[in-house]
Amino acid sequence: MEQHSLEKLEYFNILKKLSTYSCTYIGKELCVNTRPSYSFAQVEIMQAQINEAFSFIIKYGIPPLSDFPDVLDILIKLESSYTLSIKNILEINHILKLSSELQKYFYSSDNINVENFPVLNALFSLLYVNTNLSREIEETFFDVNTVNDKASPVLFDLRKNRRKKEQDIKDRLNSFLHSSTYQKYLQESVITIRNDRYVIPVKNESRSFIKGFIHDISASGSTAFIEPISVFEINNEINNIKIEESIEIERILDNFSNKLSSLTSEINTTIKAIGDIDYLFAKAKYSKNINATSPILNKNKEIYLIDARNPLIDEKKVVPISINLGKDFQTLVITGPNTGGKTVTLKTVGLICLMAYSGLYIPAKENSTIPVFDMISADIGDEQSIQESLSTFSSHIINIINIINAATSDSLILLDELGSGTDPNEGSALAISILEFFHNLNSLTIATTHYSEIKEYALVTEGFENASSDFDIDNLKPTFHLILGVPGKSNAFAISKRLGLPDKIIERGKSLIDSDAVHIEELLKNIYDNKLFIEHEKEEIQKKINQIDLLKHSLEDRLDKVELKKKEIIDKAKVEARDILLYAKKEASNAIKEINKLQNSSLTSDIKDLNKIRNNLNSSIKSTSTYDATISTTSNNSDYTLEPNMEVYISNLNQYGIILSISQKANEAQVQVGNSKLTINKRFLTPIKTENTRPKKVSSVHYTNNVNNKHAATEINLLGMTVEEAIFVIDKFLDDASLQHINSVRIVHGKGTGALKNGIHKFLKTHPHVKSYRLGTFGEGEMGVTIVDIEQ
Repeated sequence: MEQHSLEKLEYFNILKKLSTYSCTYIGKELCVNTRPSYSFAQVEIMQAQINEAFSFIIKYGIPPLSDFPDVLDILIKLESSYTLSIKNILEINHILKLSSELQKYFYSSDNINVENFPVLNALFSLLYVNTNLSREIEETFFDVNTVNDKASPVLFDLRKNRRKKEQDIKDRLNSFLHSSTYQKYLQESVITIRNDRYVIPVKNESRSFIKGFIHDISASGSTAFIEPISVFEINNEINNIKIEESIEIERILDNFSNKLSSLTSEINTTIKAIGDIDYLFAKAKYSKNINATSPILNKNKEIYLIDARNPLIDEKKVVPISINLGKDFQTLVITGPNTGGKTVTLKTVGLICLMAYSGLYIPAKENSTIPVFDMISADIGDEQSIQESLSTFSSHIINIINIINAATSDSLILLDELGSGTDPNEGSALAISILEFFHNLNSLTIATTHYSEIKEYALVTEGFENASSDFDIDNLKPTFHLILGVPGKSNAFAISKRLGLPDKIIERGKSLIDSDAVHIEELLKNIYDNKLFIEHEKEEIQKKINQIDLLKHSLEDRLDKVELKKKEIIDKAKVEARDILLYAKKEASNAIKEINKLQNSSLTSDIKDLNKIRNNLNSSIKSTSTYDATISTTSNNSDYTLEPNMEVYISNLNQYGIILSISQKANEAQVQVGNSKLTINKRFLTPIKTENTRPKKVSSVHYTNNVNNKHAATEINLLGMTVEEAIFVIDKFLDDASLQHINSVRIVHGKGTGALKNGIHKFLKTHPHVKSYRLGTFGEGEMGVTIVDIEQ
């Protein structure tokens, strides 16, 4: 029964297509011999396998698979201690090289993480690789007819000796060819070979003038090929050497045969592994080519296919269908005109299930789900006959009987033109009875029919549902669209009228139909038209939703770009400001350093002033990098009122002050900052309501920086800081150390990830006060401390 159903569903045509994606003869055999599994666990395993192969192809491409010779007979010879020919050895080496290339591709690529592909890893790990043996074979045998002179020392000496002997013969025969005595007897001045011996062509009538052995006569009889007696012995020696060569080559072949005979098990395993790899990737390549997706397997016995396509129909011409079965109803009755796609629907559903059960993806959209049936049985006629006979009906009934005997509650039943081929009244009644049997058995069933009685039965019976194949009456063409919930219309009168049948005949035909049947037909027509209208409206709504989503994403992208551009402008401005201040600070530091060299105690107060300027520059530089952008933003906010005696934050100076007075006309305020009175534009002023609103300060650093302190700190602790925070603190610390003439300081940064240490060392490399630096030794803090020698 299974074989019959597979044939009717054209399953074997799928396998033929699949085999074209295989590279090896073993892979092709595995493809055409594939059979579906009806075990849920086994189907899960096969789907996991193709998931890996499909994912691998998408990420890394197709492995370097290629065909190789069938070496089964060769391996049998090896097991029987048979000496292989050069051709046999090269054929086995072809497999060894292919195995090596595949393993190198899978395991040696920097991009491939084999741990993500356990199934493929298990297959590729079975490949036997012996690069030394493979290289030795290549270096020994250039082709099926040529053995390298260096295959063995004995062979090298034999061939060297043979070439010397051959040259001796050629020299002696050339003396004949150029001799004035013998030249007149020669047919032509060439040296040739007959019977594996060197000879010269002599005119037949002059052969008695040259002593030697005649090895051949030309077809015309005008030329005798003679081996002069003077080269007879040398020819014998050459032939003896050739015999020894053959013996040595046979020994070399026997040596390689012995090496390969011990590897027959590994070679057999490798051949099978290459075939399995090829088979699995053939499945993935075929699935990718037909735009298939991974099916969701369910145990609820539900079929839900979204835009499913018959893979045997051209993708450009096939009309996708969406179908569900098993949740709200177990039996689906499809009606509609001939050539409307009813049979295609049956085959599509059956084929998609069989493909999934064979370890293939399914040609449907994502989130399509199917159960794993214990049997898929189909009774599908080949083609519609103009005149049906009893034999056709009998064949259908025999198939249905076989299905009934084998079906269970976990089976999928596909029946085409159920009840056809006999009296319509009896046929429809029998069809309903058969559908009832499968429904009571709890099998999932899809049946196609023309009978209105079955449509009506499906309308009023729980667990049954109608569906129809759409037909374009205006163009007299099927659309192949499947519409669930609506039975198909007869269309017989409409089609006949479009084709030109006289109205009188059509009207008379209508009058012969039972009035109740006419009312039902009209009712079905209204339902059908409403369904089409709703489907059309649904499509239009979905199109508009899609357009709204696209517009939304477009606006979000534009907003992101604007925000990114804004951030880039702000960051660029901060960098430029920081560079300017760094330059100014450097100039100030250089000036202090020059003054410090004067070693004049009377300049102490001036040094203090310059040092203060330098410190202010440090603070300004730091603010350009660490200042929170949110404060800068709020400084431009006009949602507050500035008043005298109000404490404010001055964003452009990164300072705090008290408003003394406000000029509304000039939009400015006079602010007390320390001992100074400054006029500041109001847009840079932000009221400070509580202490918590102030920007967070950088963690304090414990060291003394008073230039008058005789016991200035020689150690700084930077634990918990970022690299950027630490750099500014270190810069100030080194300046103070230099001013105090401290020779060496200790910077504590901790071990951690090493990022803080590396950032500090990078900064120290270019600092003008740094003479040298090193990591701490035992007792100094080791890797968590850097010791810096100060330039004096």
